[in-house]
Amino acid sequence: MKTLLMLSLLAAPLADMAIAQSAPQAKTVNGVVEGVTEASGIRAFKGIPFAQPPVGDLRWKEPQPTKNWQGVRKADHFGPRAMQGAIFGDMGFRSDGMSEDCLYLNVWTPAKSASEKLPVLVYFYGGGFVAGDGSEGRYDGESMARKGIVTLTVNYRLGVFGFMSHPELTKESPHHASSNYGYLDQAAALRWVQQNIAAFGGDPKRVTIAGESAGSVSVSALMVSPLSKNLIAGAIGESGSLLGTLPPAPLATAEEAGVKFATSIGANSLADLRAMSAEKLLEATLKPGVPWFTSALDGYFFPKSPVELFTTGQQAHVPLLVGWNSEEMNYRAVMGKEEPTVANYTATVKKLYPERADEVLKLYPAKTDEEVAQAATDLASDRFIGYSTWRWADMQAKTGGKPVYRYLYARPRPAMTAAMGDAAPGLAGGVVKGKDAAAMKISPARGAVHSAEIEYAMGNLPLNKVYAWTPDDYKVSEVMQNYFANFIKTANPNGPGLPKWSAVSSDKSVDVMQIDVNTRSEMEKNRARYLFLDQLSAKQ
Repeated sequence: MKTLLMLSLLAAPLADMAIAQSAPQAKTVNGVVEGVTEASGIRAFKGIPFAQPPVGDLRWKEPQPTKNWQGVRKADHFGPRAMQGAIFGDMGFRSDGMSEDCLYLNVWTPAKSASEKLPVLVYFYGGGFVAGDGSEGRYDGESMARKGIVTLTVNYRLGVFGFMSHPELTKESPHHASSNYGYLDQAAALRWVQQNIAAFGGDPKRVTIAGESAGSVSVSALMVSPLSKNLIAGAIGESGSLLGTLPPAPLATAEEAGVKFATSIGANSLADLRAMSAEKLLEATLKPGVPWFTSALDGYFFPKSPVELFTTGQQAHVPLLVGWNSEEMNYRAVMGKEEPTVANYTATVKKLYPERADEVLKLYPAKTDEEVAQAATDLASDRFIGYSTWRWADMQAKTGGKPVYRYLYARPRPAMTAAMGDAAPGLAGGVVKGKDAAAMKISPARGAVHSAEIEYAMGNLPLNKVYAWTPDDYKVSEVMQNYFANFIKTANPNGPGLPKWSAVSSDKSVDVMQIDVNTRSEMEKNRARYLFLDQLSAKQ
């Protein structure tokens, strides 16, 4: 009897351990998925399909609902990334290869049951709509999940697969639309979230979407589309909006570009295009001189121009947290190979703005050669992405009906680790490796370069082995991530231990949160620049 009692006492903790170590499962509308439990206790489900593979006849079609499966589907590794070239040196993929079959998402959840109704973050990657993947370590959702947020990353089609337009595609579409397949993928993922996120402990009524660069442009697009604007409760934009960055082209213009591309590769019909391998199509887009594919004003995803929709208040009326970085683009983007002298800078501005050069030189002044690099950096950054992000914040504050919180991220990255060897920083936040690194002559960053904030905001500094992070970097990350987490949870970034962040007011006084080692709120200093660029934009 004593022996049986001892055996039962020993067996009890073993049974509990077996239960604790069993793989987590969640029941989606299509079937059961089985993920993994991370060492932190966060449950991760990777590579969940949210639409049918967009291959064969489904190439260049709106994503179709996932088919049901029987039994338990393993969700323990990332799915394939979308077809893309090796364009940006700072992308580190953990995906299961590359494939046209790429419509998968990943979920990290702290919930122990399906009844917790936690806030949800859906993050869309950047990469100019030609590269990127939800498996990248900088977007990893585990750290944000530890803050009490169900976090997702989503794949979407890129390049020719995601944004090509063609008259035959428009004709076969029930909506008489073509292009925007990448955006339609994102909208499909948000519908999946509405249907399924409760199974992971998330609240479908508390979904915040976020993204950086092309991902930020995507957030602004999802806010205006009737297919997605009612599926979100909040939005976060990091550097970029379609109100100036990668805006949609008129459908006829996009169709013309698609026909030109098809003709250049010997495809005389849509059937010819669909018969080509994904590899051949991708290879054709990577040849010198082939333009990137843009989104289109298709009358479906975009019923009207985004500017008109924002101006008339037809976008999602949700809180917005938005900002950009202090060095979005290097001064070379303006100056080219010219030395940064006052004379060269003045000549360059006169070429760029022949009728209004004097105004530009007053708004971006450089009285000495030493001041030129900073002035040209500011101008290049605003031309690239700063202005479009400002315009988004300004329009949402005027017509969105909910608070807007604006930031400027200014923490420069630290030096690269010794393990990186001969690597060098590239333009717009990239990394150049190997023999090309020696040829890079970009001056040291004067601030936070494009994409530098992602690891900080998502709490993922340890997953980026490129840089020698310091205690100050971790301090900045903790502040920024807490702002983001608070906003996702409460629609307000403020919380204990953080500098007070005021929403953009209805008058012309705008508080901007300067995020750096000494994070602080400051009044907007450069509004005149953006009002000037707004005038130029209105005339185009």
